[in-house]
Amino acid sequence: MASDLIFHNTSTLALFLFFTANLLLCFVPSISELQRVRHPAKTDGSLSFLVVGDWGRRGLYNQSQVALQMGVVAEKLDIDFVISTGDNFYEDGLKGVLDPEFHESFINIYDSPSLQKQWYTVLGNHDYRGDVEAQLSPILREMDPRWLCMRSFIVSTEFTEFFLVDTTPFVDEYFTHPKNHTYDWKGVLPREDYLSNLLKDLDSALRDSSAKWKIVVGHHTIKSAGHHGVTKELEEHLLPILLANNVDMYMNGHDHCLEHITSAENFCGSQTQFLTSGGGSKAWRGDIKKWNPEELKLYYDGQGFMSLQMTPTNADIVFYDVFGNVLHKWSISKDLDAAV
Repeated sequence: MASDLIFHNTSTLALFLFFTANLLLCFVPSISELQRVRHPAKTDGSLSFLVVGDWGRRGLYNQSQVALQMGVVAEKLDIDFVISTGDNFYEDGLKGVLDPEFHESFINIYDSPSLQKQWYTVLGNHDYRGDVEAQLSPILREMDPRWLCMRSFIVSTEFTEFFLVDTTPFVDEYFTHPKNHTYDWKGVLPREDYLSNLLKDLDSALRDSSAKWKIVVGHHTIKSAGHHGVTKELEEHLLPILLANNVDMYMNGHDHCLEHITSAENFCGSQTQFLTSGGGSKAWRGDIKKWNPEELKLYYDGQGFMSLQMTPTNADIVFYDVFGNVLHKWSISKDLDAAV
């Protein structure tokens, strides 16, 4: 069963009332098994949002400073929403729906008026070390209606569709060599069935999409020169689906850095952009692997975040450091099918 939910840029109270009303009324059938959330673009037809990952540390490791600059940029761009690329709560996710870290690492940190917009959130490997169902629970949305976390789902706007994917269950190491960590695999096992259904549903949804822009979001890297580097399981199973369906961008966290890599041409002859926004708090200085300089457009081993401003024909990507300084800009035109 798929769900159609609509979120508007309203006050926190109005957003909560709207969400709870539509939660009961807007479950409708869909071709894809992935749940679908509808988010309108601005009245001028544009869309703007922030992307941040690997952040939940009760304000430490410059999380509060990143949040402050996110608020500044969000106000300037009049953002529509925020995307979190996972590892939302360190070190071991949430202990339950009443875990005070939800307040200490989210509600109390991202308190700028301009950040009181919907947050679309995926799970990271650290989140799987806690109570996964807590992050998925509607109880958290009652505490703060900005919060929306599902395992895998679609966010649809007038001209862009976002496909948020649960990548942690793909990684063999978490099952075969978990070290001293305990992972919450409820809802995932049997693993083979879970991954097979997810890949099938994602491929179907991407293939059926008529959106001008198709963006896939996951926690784990596909292409990265950072500490974790390439995630072999995603390179094998997820990347072929992205290229076959001409996905414009893949956004992730996991590596605690800011990074932009361009791919080889996909099936339409255009390039897929691989964008890492994992600098929400603790970063890893000097931890970089060799990469083709023609593909690696940005590698920044510090804290920060990313913004996108989009229209049906153009996308402007900007990376910011912890002080709000612009590190890197990249623009894509659908008309010219070229980046400048």
